[in-house]
This record gives sequence, C-alpha cells and structure tokens, in this order.
Amino acid sequence: MTNGTARESQWVVSVQTAFPNMANPLGTLFGGHVMQLMDVGASIAAQRFCRQAVVTASTEPIDFRNPIHVGEIIELKCRVAWTGRTSMIVRCEVHGENPLTGERRLCTIGHLNFVAIGPDGRPTPVPALSVSTEMERHHWETGARVREDSERRRDRKVDEPTSGS
Repeated sequence: MTNGTARESQWVVSVQTAFPNMANPLGTLFGGHVMQLMDVGASIAAQRFCRQAVVTASTEPIDFRNPIHVGEIIELKCRVAWTGRTSMIVRCEVHGENPLTGERRLCTIGHLNFVAIGPDGRPTPVPALSVSTEMERHHWETGARVREDSERRRDRKVDEPTSGS
C-alpha cells in the first residue's frame, strides 16, 4: 500500500443537471451516459494522482442501483483506490439528488482500471498510494479484489466458456 514514496488520492467531484437529451424514454439517464461520465471523471482522478497520461484499460463491474431522473442533480465522485506498478483502480460513485427536497441516493458504483503511459507510449510506473483511514483501507482491499478479478478475466482464453454457459 505504501511502498516507496506514497501519494494521497483526492476525490474528483463533478456536479451537473440531468437533461432530457441524456435520458431514455422512461425519463431516466441512459446507463451508457453514466458510464461516460464515470470514465471521464476516473481518468481525471488517475491523471491527477500520477501526473501522467493515462488510458482506460478496462471497466470493471458497474452496479446501477437506482435511476437518475431528468431534472435531478448528478454528483460524480472518483478517486484512486488501488495502485499497482503501472496501473490504478479508480472507484466511482454516482449520486442522484432531488433539487427540490435535497433527497440524495447512491445510484451507481463502479471501478475502472487505468494504465499510466509514458512519453514513449508504453506503460510507466505510478506512485504508491498512501492508505491511512479505515475507508481508504476498505477501498484499497476492494480495489485489489477488482484487480484480481480483472486479471483472471483477461487471462481466460477467448473461447473458454464462462460460468453458467
């Protein structure tokens, strides 16, 4: 968690209104639009952490728990939760808020995997992540599990059946 010179990760927060052009016929945000917001926010969190160019390596499980309705406030929070040698797992939380009542709820949660890219276009090392609070430790452990699952999935042969097939 803190090998070498460790660096703290800060939350990147983005707030906007859910407009009709972001919505499906039910008046709720398209899942793909939420995923795009997460990818952009997570890439900023990763770049701010490592101060290098980054690319999205994979999107890990994203859970859509509650819909966000047109007219509601969308709050996106992203921060680096785990680091490897050249990669980072970024945790993203999306909340919906009724602007008239102030009622907030967690709508989407997910993790994205980023790789830092050096000037030569190849993966380059990232700083170690400083983990000091219980919440940061929990996020680190979750990020480590997400990374392990990602590696298992990546290493599976393309024609190898998945469970339940």
